[in-house]
Amino acid sequence: MNKEVLASHVADIEAGMKEYMPEENGYQRTVFEAVNYSLLAGGKRLRPMFLYEAYRMFGGTDEKAVRPFMMALEMIHTYSLVHDDLPAMDNDEYRRGKLTTHKKFGEAMGILSGDALLNGAFETAFLAFDSETEAAQIGRALKILGHKAGMYGMVGGQVVDVEKDGCFMDEDMLYFVHKNKTSALIEAALMTGAVLAGADEKQAAVMEQCGTDIGLAFQIQDDILDVIGDQEKLGKPVHSDEKNENGSIRIWNRCLPSKSERLYRQRNRGTGGSRYPWKRTPGVFGGINEISGRKRNVKRMIVWKKYWIVL
Repeated sequence: MNKEVLASHVADIEAGMKEYMPEENGYQRTVFEAVNYSLLAGGKRLRPMFLYEAYRMFGGTDEKAVRPFMMALEMIHTYSLVHDDLPAMDNDEYRRGKLTTHKKFGEAMGILSGDALLNGAFETAFLAFDSETEAAQIGRALKILGHKAGMYGMVGGQVVDVEKDGCFMDEDMLYFVHKNKTSALIEAALMTGAVLAGADEKQAAVMEQCGTDIGLAFQIQDDILDVIGDQEKLGKPVHSDEKNENGSIRIWNRCLPSKSERLYRQRNRGTGGSRYPWKRTPGVFGGINEISGRKRNVKRMIVWKKYWIVL
């Protein structure tokens, strides 16, 4: 997908969002303003895009069914970012180049606008029942959305991340956090789109695994960019993991650049069973000595990461 096509998809999603956004009036006007500010702060809109493309891939055509779910998913994702930026969590002041919601409207309104977005997400998704899609399919999609967004999904991953204060005991715990905190909503996007269009359980499971892998790939990249990224280009602070002593794939492994020799050995002997793509995909590291050599340089390791994403 080239940049022009991607931009057109983003524009289409954002145009459709406006139909579901609250009018900024009434006694609770401030929370409406905070909600809209958060939703319009930019972003790649990947989750609703994934949902829509999965829906189309499985033959879906009912716009009145899929559009509310696209908006609902973006609202859930946005609420998670609003709360993630709060002082009790990551304590970030900027996101996507703008003040975070709690810095713009105050901490209390940051909390309340997140609450409003989460509740509003399901109010919006319920609108799909006004479509011609079978109620059973909509019900299945709602079940997936609620599960992936809640205690057994995104919230569950966030709980372990916060509770352990970034000190994960082993790779399984790290996997649990990223599988739920990051991958869950991507899984929800692909699964919900498929189920709304009539996908069966087996097909939904395949889409779930795709979402898991995409989420882990994103998290690996995000952890690396937190070290070497540029705040102006990323639109958010860098070195947040280090500042908050948050666990990450980079930190748990004592920094990716120190692993170059280990990765090279894995390529030669092969690995099996690891949940992380760089370990279960022997052969992807062709010429790793040319990429990173024996220099422990994270800027060079990013080349490997980009290569894996292209696959």
